[in-house]
Amino acid sequence: MWKRGDLILSKFYSLFSSSKGNASFIGSPAGGMLVDAGATCRKLVQSLEAHGLSAEAVQGICITHTHTDHIKGLRVFLNQHPVPVYGTAETLAQLRVLDKFPQNADLREILPAETIHTDTVAVTAFATMHDSPGSCGYRFELSDGQTCAVCTDLGCVTPEVKKGVYGADLVLLEANYDPNMLRNGPYPEMLQERIRGKYGHLSNGDSAGMAEALIAHGTTRLILGHLSENNNTMPLAQQTVLEHLQEQGMRRNQDFLLQVSSPEGLKQAVIF
Repeated sequence: MWKRGDLILSKFYSLFSSSKGNASFIGSPAGGMLVDAGATCRKLVQSLEAHGLSAEAVQGICITHTHTDHIKGLRVFLNQHPVPVYGTAETLAQLRVLDKFPQNADLREILPAETIHTDTVAVTAFATMHDSPGSCGYRFELSDGQTCAVCTDLGCVTPEVKKGVYGADLVLLEANYDPNMLRNGPYPEMLQERIRGKYGHLSNGDSAGMAEALIAHGTTRLILGHLSENNNTMPLAQQTVLEHLQEQGMRRNQDFLLQVSSPEGLKQAVIF
């Protein structure tokens, strides 16, 4: 475990982050929570181990919604490493129908705006606008008093989202697409409309505006994630957000730290 004085330092681990697969871990080798399981069980375990974490460090899994890029490895992981699964009633019900749980899975419903407490972390869910019933994001308050939030798959930023993430020390924030790349890319118009719509995803420009608001409310560490591999690039997402923040007089590495997660996550965990 990492310590500052007598406090255990939790870290944020971006394991996978893209339109093809998403998973994050919040905690330390002593234990923590997995958010989503959007890669195969084998890949999830390999990514955890690459960060010095064992699968046994996962004390629970918070599922944001039921799309494949967030639940791909869930059933197999639970078969091999049974832990509680948290999600909204709609999410858990749909996953049951899809047969994504082992027979005796420990399912724990969490209501939007509700806070539940485990041995190591307080978890608060907040509703998100996305085209999956019961879609939500999560805010985590660790035993050392630090807070972080996972905020992706947003068609738009609602008051509920703002309440859920404002004041968090670290936020994983969606920057899914560049409008020009989406418009000129391979997707048919119907799919483009879904992505741009209020139940779709945040553009780089939307993310930049939200990043400004987060920093103004105390966030010091930002990770841009859930980038589309067809409609965005890491340099473009970073440039769009940084240029906007600089225009507002916000200084990187002084007022905030910014990273962009690759599809394979971040190589290094982030202390928050």
